[in-house]
Amino acid sequence: MPQFKYIGYNIEKKRVKGTIEAHDKQGAFYLLKEKGFLITDIIPFKQSIWTQDIELFEPKVKRQDFVVFCRQFSTLLRASVGISESLQILIQQTSSKILKKVLQSILGEVRAGIPLSRACQDHPKVFPQIFISMVQAGEASGGLDEVLEKLADFFERENSIAEKIKSALVYPVSVAVLSILVTFFMMWKVVPQFTVTFQNMGIELPWITRLLIGISDFIMGQWYLFLLIPPLLMVSVRLYGRNKRGKRHLDLLKLRIPIFGTLLLKSAMARFSRTFCTLYNAAVPIIPTLTIVADVVGNEAISQALDEAKENLRAGQPLSAPLRNTRLFPPMVVHMLSVGERTGSFDLVMGKVADYYEEETERIADQLKSLIEPLLLVGVSVVVGVIVLAILLPTFSLYGGMN
Repeated sequence: MPQFKYIGYNIEKKRVKGTIEAHDKQGAFYLLKEKGFLITDIIPFKQSIWTQDIELFEPKVKRQDFVVFCRQFSTLLRASVGISESLQILIQQTSSKILKKVLQSILGEVRAGIPLSRACQDHPKVFPQIFISMVQAGEASGGLDEVLEKLADFFERENSIAEKIKSALVYPVSVAVLSILVTFFMMWKVVPQFTVTFQNMGIELPWITRLLIGISDFIMGQWYLFLLIPPLLMVSVRLYGRNKRGKRHLDLLKLRIPIFGTLLLKSAMARFSRTFCTLYNAAVPIIPTLTIVADVVGNEAISQALDEAKENLRAGQPLSAPLRNTRLFPPMVVHMLSVGERTGSFDLVMGKVADYYEEETERIADQLKSLIEPLLLVGVSVVVGVIVLAILLPTFSLYGGMN
């Protein structure tokens, strides 16, 4: 958003100066007037590399705060409260500092005569494209309150599914990392102590013990690799995923991971269907709808397929045909899209698809949590058991020789 440099006086008649963000000069003037400033001069301010604020960890608005914002905004508008007054009330009620700051900026622009959707476009990190497009549709139809209610429902479902997936993935990843660290510690500290004892015994070691000692010696001699490889691998993956082709390959690989790939695919289908249904319900045209859906689906491979479908649609061809050819979309989704094309009832059809895949995503996430826990325990038990067995076998051989 553009910045403006201002000079003026505050309520105490003291000289003040600084910079402020606003859509235009008039919007900046209204914002400063709200603060009680008497402005004598205001000019556009261009940032240079020396004046920019550099934030390593940029704060974000929590999903739940955004849901509450949409819900309260809708309630206020239904109660015949004006947009400006509603924004002023929401600024006082929200607990999110970043959202409060953004709403203050939007309030000044709205009071300057700028449409709400246009003011929100200057804050893409707070207001996603689906929000802006639906607000535009609500402004055009006069049903902004209904649109905001639908957005609140949409983001609430998104938040619920995201939390389900997170809880399903966090536990196995945490246990796996902890298991690796414990195994590494045993190989680095415990096994070498027994190695010295075995050498003093002068007995022939079983193959499993020799293998364990070899792994331990490698870890002891090349320990720095275990510190360098994980960050290098992470950086390499991030760099490879910076371009669309690399990100597409990585996202395809994610979908092919056993069990987890199924969860990610069903989650993507739920997001695709729900977003499509929500936008279509709000009377957003089909081409912009596909553009937004491709941005929010969360998988570059699926996004590329949707972009191809969009071009197909522009050429007067069916929407479902290119999606069927990609083999990424389940047959049920393609079939229901085809039904929606023939009947013109995309909202009803895709709503049913969204309900199904949201339930499937939650079901698989719950199953994963109950299934992975015993599998991880078995895996950890096997690793620890092998290490213990490799250590005890030479001792048993020594006792057998003594008898």
